[in-house]
Amino acid sequence: MRRKDREMSREFGLEVINRAAYGVLSVVDSDGAPYALPLSIVRDGENLYFHSARAGHKVELFNHEPSATIVFVGRVEVPDVYTSEVLESLQEGDSRLSGSMLSRIFTTDFESAIVKGQVIRVADHEECVHALRLICEKYTPEKMDLFDKAVESGMPHTAIYRIKIDMITAKRKLVLPD
Repeated sequence: MRRKDREMSREFGLEVINRAAYGVLSVVDSDGAPYALPLSIVRDGENLYFHSARAGHKVELFNHEPSATIVFVGRVEVPDVYTSEVLESLQEGDSRLSGSMLSRIFTTDFESAIVKGQVIRVADHEECVHALRLICEKYTPEKMDLFDKAVESGMPHTAIYRIKIDMITAKRKLVLPD
């Protein structure tokens, strides 16, 4: 990582994954072209899980158990490091205005994690149900009393994939007030 001052720990990266609303999974297709898609992903220990229909372009790609990179972005916001009075004085030509100050105005705070691993279709029924339960608990926790019926209805049409986390990097940019 070029910016070592922004590099975060593995544990921080795992927490970013847990907080992220989604991840963007990227693979290379059979023509050598990049293929990326946003997915609802959940982490269980060193494994990531997501679900899909059982047919389609991504399923064809995943049948070859490709290597993948998954990007997660957690918190993102524009920092508010200067008061409105300071910003107004800078607009009026205050001599304190510098490139450093401008870079703190026109930026974002963020946290992200990047994972590398191999996409594997889960064959074991119990692991599929476990993964679906985790996904549903993350994204629809208030509807879990319907989970068993949803599994019974949807499992014949659903594929579950696992990615073991082979490598993870994490990064955070945090702009602090002067």
